[in-house]
Amino acid sequence: MAIIEARKLTKIFGNDPKKAIPLLDKGWSKDKILAETKLTVGVNQAEFSIEEGEIFVIMGLSGSGKSTLVRLLNRLIEPTAGQLLFSGQDVMKMNAEQLRDFRRKNIGMVFQKFALFPHRTVLRNAEYGLEVQGIVKKERKEMAMRSLELVGLKGWEDSYPEQLSGGMQQRVGLARGLANDPDILLMDEAFSALDPLIRKDMQDELLELQSQMKKTIIFITHDLDEALRIGDRIALMKDGRIVQIGTPEDILMQPANEYVERFVEDVDLSKVLTASHVMEKAETITLDKGPRVALQFMRERGVSSLYAVDKSMKLLGIVTADDAARAIKENLKLEDTLMREDIPIVSPDAVLNELFELMGNIRLPVAVTDDNGRLKGVVIKGAVLAALAGNTNVVTEGGDNHESA
Repeated sequence: MAIIEARKLTKIFGNDPKKAIPLLDKGWSKDKILAETKLTVGVNQAEFSIEEGEIFVIMGLSGSGKSTLVRLLNRLIEPTAGQLLFSGQDVMKMNAEQLRDFRRKNIGMVFQKFALFPHRTVLRNAEYGLEVQGIVKKERKEMAMRSLELVGLKGWEDSYPEQLSGGMQQRVGLARGLANDPDILLMDEAFSALDPLIRKDMQDELLELQSQMKKTIIFITHDLDEALRIGDRIALMKDGRIVQIGTPEDILMQPANEYVERFVEDVDLSKVLTASHVMEKAETITLDKGPRVALQFMRERGVSSLYAVDKSMKLLGIVTADDAARAIKENLKLEDTLMREDIPIVSPDAVLNELFELMGNIRLPVAVTDDNGRLKGVVIKGAVLAALAGNTNVVTEGGDNHESA
């Protein structure tokens, strides 16, 4: 279910901004409107919906309109036109009191600059927003402590900002944004001021937090690698207009236009594409079939090994043609010949550069299993190379995928 819906959401800066709306309808560019009317297009008729619990990244270069757009979502900047819905409720029609309640109860915000009060302890910084809301001291302390624990700062509550590293200070800002348990967390260039290594750590921590919190996070960034790493979906902006919305793989593999192509041309696909993107159907057998059936399956499918699974597709091991032949000769059960150890296994979310060393040391494909050990597919070298070359439709031809991979 969509928690946020934007319909032709627009912001024009300048005198009498509404006169620019029909010009946008005519397809006038941002530059042409500025030259002809002296009005500046901040956001140009943005249309999107954000699902509950997803990380929705809004990205673009400086001046693209991304920070303006995120401030339209809580009306820190008043939209010029359009419609904005929160769980079906029209935010544009909220009066001043309703808007204050909406901001206090439903939305938290984390900024690029930590904006911590140097004279306040970590705890008192985390509870500041709750204090402004008039929440009683005992309750706001408990709420702030919960959020500090969530971001890994339990034990630092009595410290002062100057005693913390940059990453820890940003965690305080994150804890402050989470303290009132908002439905939506707006993060505007939240990690941009951090050193690269700390920034990556914070990205990891945000993803870990999200696995626990399941919040709806709207994350603003100008960094494509960051967007690809943390976003469930990405909205790419240019000149105030959203030019493409899609998953990281959509943006990389199916760019909407030449601008998007140029934007993503230098991305290292091995750090973005996952095993689930390139995996193929695994050739399987259940143990009740026996070794003779296993050999027949291999002949029919043109492979020299099969993945043994149970009825729920849980991976049990691998049976090769040699093993099946030996089972027949020695009157063994198929399960007695299974290769159970040293089976290369990864999760569907494993990025491809994590597979290189694994695939270089083995002849078998890499099995892809879920958290319950169920076999989802296999990754062969040909599919990985094809994906890294930008071709996701290449299928390895001929030979035995299980052996020649």
